[in-house]
Amino acid sequence: MSLPSSTLVKAAPWALTALLFVLWELICVGFALPDYLLPAPTAVWASGQEFAGAIMQHATQTLLTTLAGFALAVAVGLALGLAVGASPLVYKACYPLLVGFNSIPKVAFVPVLVVWFGIGTAPAILTAFLISFFPVVVNVATGLATLEPELEDVLRSLGARRLDILFKVGLPRALPYFFASLKVAITLAFVGSVISETVASNLGIGYLMMSASSSMNMPLVFAGLMVIGVMGVVMYQLFALVERRLTGWAHRNPNAPH
Repeated sequence: MSLPSSTLVKAAPWALTALLFVLWELICVGFALPDYLLPAPTAVWASGQEFAGAIMQHATQTLLTTLAGFALAVAVGLALGLAVGASPLVYKACYPLLVGFNSIPKVAFVPVLVVWFGIGTAPAILTAFLISFFPVVVNVATGLATLEPELEDVLRSLGARRLDILFKVGLPRALPYFFASLKVAITLAFVGSVISETVASNLGIGYLMMSASSSMNMPLVFAGLMVIGVMGVVMYQLFALVERRLTGWAHRNPNAPH
């Protein structure tokens, strides 16, 4: 008796994850790999239990830092995306600068931020912001810029002003793009905060991983990686749920997997 397709879709990521962990364990055991080279999942789990208190403390710091940088990126990215998408002149003027800025590795900004703000939380928040605001800008601007010209002509013929078209038609039209960008931006924000924590912080998962690697405690390093991965997946799924709730009208099949 075959399982319903919806059940298979829901079970597929869990089954694949379990399979990868089993293969990982078998490789480590089969080749007798030492923990300092590649720890087995069981060793990573044991290390996570042993250092659960420290991991929780550092993970909380990383999560709060990431959310702060992400919130700043959403606010700035939404405002800038509205400006870029609503005005062809602003689009032409700003887009090359945004692309050039996004091409710069954000880790290069960390030493500058340390000089300006010192070691600690501020550089991590700003690095998370710098690395995650670009997808928001691009997606919001794309959603506004792709509004059908025929629709704009009809609305203008009915007496709609430019701001009416922007906020009552363009912005709702851009919502699917906006929420799609949030799922990308939140994962990038974790990357930014952890990068900064490894270089210029004394708290956070990045700092924990650097401290553990300096003492060759690779199970703890991998435990930190797992925690970051879990937090990223949870936040991604949260925004995917919000996207389905608020923009289901934009999808032909709202129940389709994302």
